[in-house]
Amino acid sequence: MDAAPLFTTRKVCVSVEDTHHEFGPTPDGPRVRGAVAAVVNNPFVGCYVEDLSPAAEELRRLGEQLGELLISHMGGGPDVIDGYGKGAIVGAAGEIEHGAMWHIPGGGGMRVALGRGEAIVPSTKKVGPPGARLDVPLTHLEWSYVGSHYDAIEVGVHDAPRADELVLILAMSIGGRVNARLAGGFDLGDRGQPGVPA
Repeated sequence: MDAAPLFTTRKVCVSVEDTHHEFGPTPDGPRVRGAVAAVVNNPFVGCYVEDLSPAAEELRRLGEQLGELLISHMGGGPDVIDGYGKGAIVGAAGEIEHGAMWHIPGGGGMRVALGRGEAIVPSTKKVGPPGARLDVPLTHLEWSYVGSHYDAIEVGVHDAPRADELVLILAMSIGGRVNARLAGGFDLGDRGQPGVPA
């Protein structure tokens, strides 16, 4: 008999933004950034729990489901996505470590949904009230040091997290910053692989 799930989803929010230009040359196509945020109960509020590992497999499956959902909203399928990130907002009755539960399984589930992703998935987390916003970092999904893809997307849910909830976030991007031209990291060469350090 299967154990009862630890997490129940109250709502899922998806947002996608297309940037068509920034004050300079118009890019070949829009730069796309998107995020999906799942508002779930926090089963570990109210007392100190030594072992949080039982949550990992359920969170990995949630990460895969959320990754597939976000990919379906980004346009073009998983092959055109070249950046990613993740984050968590913990309600006030929880602790920062509850947000850290999301990092490995959430990132792993997103990689499964994408079918690739060699670079570490950047992440951030905080404890906050309903309506709290989080700047979720984005980097290139194959090479962390691609400077044009150092970016972030702001994510929040107007009525979450309640004190006993978590907001679990995945983010993706298509293309780097519009008109990226600052030195730092690596530039992508003609074959989409890092060239010399910029």
